[in-house]
Formats: sequence, C-alpha cells, structure tokens
Amino acid sequence: MNKALAFALLAALPLSACGSTKEARLANPAPCPNVVVLSDAARLIDFSGEPSVENVAWSAEIQDVSLACRYVAAKPIDVSMKISIAFGKGPKADAREHDYAYWVAVTRTNREVIEKKEYLVPVKFDDGESVERVEHEIEKILIPRKDEETSGTNFEVVVGLVVTPAQAIYNRSGKSLKFPEL
Repeated sequence: MNKALAFALLAALPLSACGSTKEARLANPAPCPNVVVLSDAARLIDFSGEPSVENVAWSAEIQDVSLACRYVAAKPIDVSMKISIAFGKGPKADAREHDYAYWVAVTRTNREVIEKKEYLVPVKFDDGESVERVEHEIEKILIPRKDEETSGTNFEVVVGLVVTPAQAIYNRSGKSLKFPEL
C-alpha cells in the first residue's frame, strides 16, 4: 500500500466515526436534571369513611419515573419523561371510571419552582379489574438556562400526585395498608 493511500484511509477514519446516527445526535454532553418523586405525593388513597382497607374508594401510586434530556451551547434543556402510575379501584368505588391527576414541577435545585403543570389521567377499569397501570409520556419540557455554563444539575424535575392536605398528612404518617392477597 502506498503512503498516499494509507494517509487517505487514516484521514477518513475520524470522519466515519462522526457519522450522523440518531444515537450520536441524542448523546448528551452534560448531566440531566435530577428527577424526584415527592414522598408526600407519591401515593394517593381516597377513603370513603375511616381509613381502612374496606373503605378505600380510589388509590394511585407513582411506580417509576425516567427522564432523558438534551442541551448544547446556551440552548434550553430539552427534557422528555415517562411516568408509570398504578391506579386502583377499591371496595367503596362508586364507578368504573375515575379521573386522577398528577403534576410535574421544574425547580432550581433546593430553591423556587420555575414552572408547574398538572396532567389529568382519566382511567377506566375493566369489569372485574381493580388495578390499571398507565405509562404517561411527556415529550417536551424546556428548562431555560442563563448561559452555556449552567448545567442540568442546577435543576430538579419534581413529580407528584394531586393529593388533598389530609392525604398528604396520611402519606407523611408512614401508615400503610396491607391489602389482602387476591
């Protein structure tokens, strides 16, 4: 092999490594914001009467949250999320359908809320079913940055179910219901 051909092949290697694959375009140059499920709002139990298994009307629990992000230069952080929630229909439920709600807030880490949005999830339970699992996807959350030196670690994405003050107190109490085996 002559030197000119070898040099041309070596020069082409870095260009081929920078191919325009989807994975290369989505690779993130810096860390994403932390995602946090607020413990006071991670679950919801709606009782019809005294707090007991027999008096549960509706319930919900955030089971998993995943987050992906992308940002370059001084552009905003472009976030997408998947949230998995299990919804329950208890013995005191009065219908096969129920509307649940959850919220997503963007905050500066350990500081103020930048933006908060609620999402409504209508759930229909099949005959004889008491649990429905839903994976909800949020395709775009834009988080503004001051400049290109502002990292994703300066922000948090906080998730929670919409709960009443009484439900938040119940969650904070550490009480848990043990449901009978089906």
